[in-house]
Amino acid sequence: MADTTTEQIFDIVTDDTGADPDLPQPAQEAEPGSFLRHVLSLSASKIADGLIDPKLVLSWLLTHLGAGAFWTGLLVPVREAGALLPQLFTTPFITRARIRKWFWAGGAFVQGISAAGIAIAALTLEGWLAGAVIVGLLAVLALARSVCSASYKDILGKTVGKSRRGTATGFASSAAALGVIVFAIVLMSGIGDRYVLVEGAILLAAGLWVLAALVFATMDEAPSDEDSAANGLAQFSLLRERPQLARFIIVRSLLVGTALAPPYLVMLQPDGAFGQLGALVLASAVASLLSSYVWGRLSDRSSRRVLQLAGLAGGAVLAAMVVLALTGIATVPGVIPVVLFGLMIAYHGVRQGRSTHLVDMAGPEDRASYTALSNTIVGLVLLVAGAGFAAIAAFSVPLVIGLFAAMCFGAAMIAAGLDEVQHG
Repeated sequence: MADTTTEQIFDIVTDDTGADPDLPQPAQEAEPGSFLRHVLSLSASKIADGLIDPKLVLSWLLTHLGAGAFWTGLLVPVREAGALLPQLFTTPFITRARIRKWFWAGGAFVQGISAAGIAIAALTLEGWLAGAVIVGLLAVLALARSVCSASYKDILGKTVGKSRRGTATGFASSAAALGVIVFAIVLMSGIGDRYVLVEGAILLAAGLWVLAALVFATMDEAPSDEDSAANGLAQFSLLRERPQLARFIIVRSLLVGTALAPPYLVMLQPDGAFGQLGALVLASAVASLLSSYVWGRLSDRSSRRVLQLAGLAGGAVLAAMVVLALTGIATVPGVIPVVLFGLMIAYHGVRQGRSTHLVDMAGPEDRASYTALSNTIVGLVLLVAGAGFAAIAAFSVPLVIGLFAAMCFGAAMIAAGLDEVQHG
């Protein structure tokens, strides 16, 4: 009965149950269960991400604790770059293992422990010490996330068919958004103290990561046959040998503005934006709910086109934000959450498009190396861009947002030269 129910749910969600010839026979037979395990574990992990979002929730928390601008400003770069940079060096260790699900499960578990540490630090510390400890724990969380990221796409490619990978990740993102929406509504309702609610949300995130680890550990993963990843810096030779990979990394690097821009939107209304924490979290979560599944299904048809559309959408929203800032409209209550909503729709398009494109572009022997090299380079871009744009923001925040818009438009143009990997 359980197997029949699993297959029925799989049929309803995917609407595409044809066997993928690229999957070995045991993986084809286990695919319905594997698909649902991906959805459940990713949903729990993504809800946790939303509850502990450095761009909004942790920024508010450090501001509340009086940690200062220095530590608050480190949150997003540490979280984003820390999750990407180490992958070039961790991937060779991962690809030596025949069964790789334990890396993802272990990474999720460590994220849960780190989140619990953040909650305890916020309860017991304040000022710069709270900021230093929380940023340090966030760095550990980001490193654990890098292990999850480096191992995930390879596991997804081994357990779910090509035409259903974007659907799995997109469905998980939309399902997770519902949980974050509930959190946002509670924040907006005025029920209880906001600090207590944020603390409770971070503890809940810790539990969800542990749950995700337990679910993922039950994945039916076929053993890998070989260690296919080049070691460390040798993987940079792929940029010369694989021009499509190089083009993809350029596109993805130009689209980092969709991730870096939210704190700059908040800077346009520093006195009132964090008072709208619930509205900002709600706008981000609703955008994920409405767009992630759709972006995922579109990515299964053409991830190249999704990257183009997401770049155009992100550029348009950010360009509109510049106009609103220069005309003074950005300070009107409610404007920033509306703009953030539009930006997050583009951001989730970037996430779904880049993930699906990378998995489908790479063969089984290249998938781990492609993922590690791409993430490491983008991590470097995030660090450099984060520092550079922070310096520019001291002179003009609208200029930074305008540069992000230009980068998004440039990414859309360059993405036109990517291959249609879903039809290869």
